[in-house]
Amino acid sequence: MGNKLFVGNLSWNVDDEMLRETFSAVGTVEEAVVIKDRIKNRSKGFGFVKMSSEEEAQKAIEELNTKELDGRPINVSEAREENRERRSFGGDFNRDRN
Repeated sequence: MGNKLFVGNLSWNVDDEMLRETFSAVGTVEEAVVIKDRIKNRSKGFGFVKMSSEEEAQKAIEELNTKELDGRPINVSEAREENRERRSFGGDFNRDRN
């Protein structure tokens, strides 16, 4: 397990500082970021928290998953590695052109 966590089901009112404060109660937070829509500049309802160790990350999952934050039960889990492979739409558009 790593020390980066995915936090879902966030209220639109939750900002980076509120997320940091919530997870600081469990351990040392290195980074807390709420992901925002670039156009609307509003929370997308999820974020990421990087704890200082795997042990603290595990403790955060155990203690904060399904706990209420700003009126909503949050989902806390280990963040998956970002897959940076190009997305394919399954077609070779030049195949039929001669």
